[in-house]
Amino acid sequence: MLGLLAVLAWFLKRYGPKAAAGSANVRLVGALNLGGRERIMVVEVGDQWIVVGASPGRVNALATMPKREGAESAALLHPHQPPASSFSDWLKQTIDKRNAK
Repeated sequence: MLGLLAVLAWFLKRYGPKAAAGSANVRLVGALNLGGRERIMVVEVGDQWIVVGASPGRVNALATMPKREGAESAALLHPHQPPASSFSDWLKQTIDKRNAK
């Protein structure tokens, strides 16, 4: 009986349905550590960037913006830094707008 289960598990692993891991259109553009375990990340989903705040046990979408052209080369050269200094200005303005409400 155990041998039959092992053969069945091998068969399903070998010939069963495959997960479409390569079809996901999600990419990390940049990230910034804020503290011990808090981060702000920019994630590209399709033609849009999502600014995400992550801390232990919690992930929040902070803002969305259209994908910036020409930022991919900067992201490849400096993968752990935001792609341009104008992003920091944009983020500051977005936070100021939220605090003003």
